[in-house]
Amino acid sequence: MTVDAEQLGEHVPIVLVIDDCEDVHRLLTARLRNEAMELVCEISGEVGLERIHQLQPSLVVLDLEMPGMDGFEVLRRMKDDISTSDIPVVVLSGMQSPNDKVTAFDLGAVDYITKPFDLMELRVRLRAALKMRHLIQMLAQRAQIDGLTGLWNRAHFDERWSEEVKRAERSGSPLSLAVFDLDHFKQVNDTYGHPAGDAVLQGVARLLQQVARQADVACRYGGEEFVVIMPDTPPEQALNLCERVRVALSDTDWPGKPSREVTISAGVAGSNGPTSTGRDEWIEIADKNLYRAKSQGRNRACMTHVGGAGPRLADAG
Repeated sequence: MTVDAEQLGEHVPIVLVIDDCEDVHRLLTARLRNEAMELVCEISGEVGLERIHQLQPSLVVLDLEMPGMDGFEVLRRMKDDISTSDIPVVVLSGMQSPNDKVTAFDLGAVDYITKPFDLMELRVRLRAALKMRHLIQMLAQRAQIDGLTGLWNRAHFDERWSEEVKRAERSGSPLSLAVFDLDHFKQVNDTYGHPAGDAVLQGVARLLQQVARQADVACRYGGEEFVVIMPDTPPEQALNLCERVRVALSDTDWPGKPSREVTISAGVAGSNGPTSTGRDEWIEIADKNLYRAKSQGRNRACMTHVGGAGPRLADAG
């Protein structure tokens, strides 16, 4: 059975069954059809491992005795790969030796069910494994969310930006990065107090969420600085997004502060195609363009293609 990940419901967990017995596939497909999960079945360890990387399932149900690559090797390779090491594995096997169970748990399995199995017990254990996976993901996600603005934080940006740079290098697809910095933000805090400054930061965050596309990643970089990762986006389109943010913020009326205009400057680094530019160099280029926007009078956005030159970022206010 083959299923395209894009065809699966966004919130429906994918459970990948790797077992060389097609009778097990048919049984699980029939008996678990009413469960809140999408079942994908493969009959070999080699193909199953490929599908793990392709689908990034929420849970793997793994047989141990298979020709070719056995379940122990699949489990070992999964846990040695950082991209799949967090995916929980429930072993479903006819091997009942305590040594086999200990080995499976040592390799990283979260549960071990022996054949023949009770379907009700299997259903409950799969639910428990999926629930634990969901809770762990929620905790990990909350650890990467900025408490004030609700945007992703610096830790999430660092992780996601590295991934997007590598993806663009492999695929040759466009990629853009925008760095935003509020103009004279210290004056807002000094004049109206930190609660007013916090309200401005939250307003900027809401604006970024409204303007950014679903594929874009908006983060609070630190202080009054924000970043937006824009996959598959040429720099000219990224500059247009920055302009929409800049104009909308400049036109915003802040409750209780009718005479105060809040503005923002932005720097964009972008590529239309293949580039070998490193992740840190991308950020430096965007920073240089942010400095250029500041030095040219603020409340503007500046852009260059990756590989261009520009002044170094300084504390321009």
